[in-house]
Amino acid sequence: MENVFDLLSERGFIEQSTNEEEVRELLGRGPVTFYIGFDPTADSLHVGHFIQVMVMMHMQRAGHRPIALIGGGTTMVGDPSGRTDLRQMLTQDEIARNGEKFKKTFSRFLRFDDRDGAIMVNNADWLLPLNYIDFLREVGRYFSVNRMLTAECYKSRLEQGLTFLEFNYMLMQSYDFLELYRRYGALLQLGGNDQWSNILAGADLIRRVEGAEAHALTFKLLTTAAGKKMGKTESGAVWLDAEKTSPYEFYQYWRNIDDADVANCLALLTFIPMEQVRAMTDMAGGADINRAKEKLAYEVTKLVHSEEEAVKSQNAARALFGGGGITDDMPTTLIERAALKPGFTIIDLLTACQLIASNSDGRRLIKDGGIYLNNERVASHDQPVSDADFADGQALLRKGKKIYHKAILR
Repeated sequence: MENVFDLLSERGFIEQSTNEEEVRELLGRGPVTFYIGFDPTADSLHVGHFIQVMVMMHMQRAGHRPIALIGGGTTMVGDPSGRTDLRQMLTQDEIARNGEKFKKTFSRFLRFDDRDGAIMVNNADWLLPLNYIDFLREVGRYFSVNRMLTAECYKSRLEQGLTFLEFNYMLMQSYDFLELYRRYGALLQLGGNDQWSNILAGADLIRRVEGAEAHALTFKLLTTAAGKKMGKTESGAVWLDAEKTSPYEFYQYWRNIDDADVANCLALLTFIPMEQVRAMTDMAGGADINRAKEKLAYEVTKLVHSEEEAVKSQNAARALFGGGGITDDMPTTLIERAALKPGFTIIDLLTACQLIASNSDGRRLIKDGGIYLNNERVASHDQPVSDADFADGQALLRKGKKIYHKAILR
């Protein structure tokens, strides 16, 4: 069987590793227990997390044992990595509710149903009962403040202000690794590349306390070819929860990505063999790149939401692009009939449907000819909207060439 390290490397996941040859040899010797931590700062995982979910699936398919760690304890402090300010403080009840939703999501992707299956744990179980003085004596004595301040997750925050609360985060994450080593024999922590300093600190803590060798492996963040983080739209993040981002909206996000990002997303977010990915995207253009985008959107939607939802979303998109008609599966906003009083304009409708970021954004789009109502180009930003625009109580909005939205009167 192919070493999963080589597979992950070929597909473009790997960013940094403690010792590439040692980690590769470790993964080639036999089953390895590894973990990835997820802080439940929201009530759903988003597409940025999906890179790490894909890694866990690849690793489990190769015979290794994943631990999905829910950060019920670390979320009480807040990870400063990649932040310019203090994270929003959540209550313990909010964190617990979010964590339960994360558990349901992981159960769709990982196998938990046998003796060697994945493990799901919550670090609140061991972090919240800790005695702070005992923790400092057991763990804090191994950490150099001078060294910590050179870590990128802290160094980038010093000018804006780093709280002592956040300064504890590295110690807590490191203690997680130690605890999972003691409980389950975890030898490898994985995560996004923004976690490199924290993961290294955990491996070092295991070496100092237990005299054992543990390893770190980090992965690329999901970014565009221009280096911008993916997974954001004008209406917010692209979530894995269907109640927050519908399967159709999810499908459309991937269908509409830039041409330059298709090959990378096919490699990172699907199980399509790399020779097929290269065949679809090498020198692809025009119709070929659009077929590749459609394949990407279908495969990612199938993984996240189900094959049935992927088929429905694909059929709805094809119907829209082919004929421009309203379908049941497109994103929908309910508009109160009482709102359609004199003075209600196309800008108001676009705002209600979350298709524009601001009034000025809407005026610019309309001036550039990028907004359509019922397949007719909108000529003026103050064009009135009334009951007459809702045939059978429905109206079709289009932004640009690819973004469709249905408005329904109630």
